[in-house]
Formats: sequence, structure tokens, C-alpha cells
Amino acid sequence: MSGPQRPTDPAGLERYYVVTGGRSGPGGAAAGLDVATLVVSRAVRAAPVDGLQHEHEEIVRRCRDPLSVAELGAHLGLPFNILAVLLTDLLDAGRVETRDPIPASSPSGHGPDVALLEEVLSGLRRL
Repeated sequence: MSGPQRPTDPAGLERYYVVTGGRSGPGGAAAGLDVATLVVSRAVRAAPVDGLQHEHEEIVRRCRDPLSVAELGAHLGLPFNILAVLLTDLLDAGRVETRDPIPASSPSGHGPDVALLEEVLSGLRRL
């Protein structure tokens, strides 16, 4: 029987600690993030800004078009909690904004079509 698994790349853990400044989770504006939340850069051109780390600049650059938090994490190779800390910094600085993947209400003033969702669910159950 083997003991607890050790991280395969301890240098990666040290890097995460440095990148996040020792923070382990998001706070403030990023507290409601989930993997489906869309992130989009507010800057038309992602010019370097004093005080931003390489990872921050990479997020701003990649989010010129909206990307979900999951896609962004996959592109950058970062775990969710590390990415959420970086997104907190960018949200607080006004460099990015987040959007719900599905608007709470459509232009007609109605939410998602419940009847259509029930039909899809019924079809999935028949599979």
C-alpha cells in the first residue's frame, strides 16, 4: 500500500505560489466565477501595463474574443483556483470583464425556453 501521492512537479507549485502572491482562491469580483463564465478583455489592444505579470498579460491577450474560464485554463495550463486569483486581479484593475454564458433573459424579456429544455432532457433520457 502506498502513501499519499506527492505532486509530480513541485516546481509548478512554487510557481503558482509566486504567480498568485500566496493567495489560494479568488475573492471580490471573481468570487462568483465558474468554468462556464465568459471572460473578455476590455482593452482593444492588449498593451503592456506596469504591474501586470506575464500571465495577466496573456489572459488579456487571449480574451480579445470571449473565452470561458475552462477554455482559458486549458490554453494557459493553469488550475481553476490559480486562474481565478489572476482573474480577480484583472477584474479589480478593470482589464477584463465577465459575462454569464447564457443571458438571464432574452431580448424578448423571457428566460430560456423551458419547453425546449424539457424536450431535450426527454430525448436524452431515451438514449
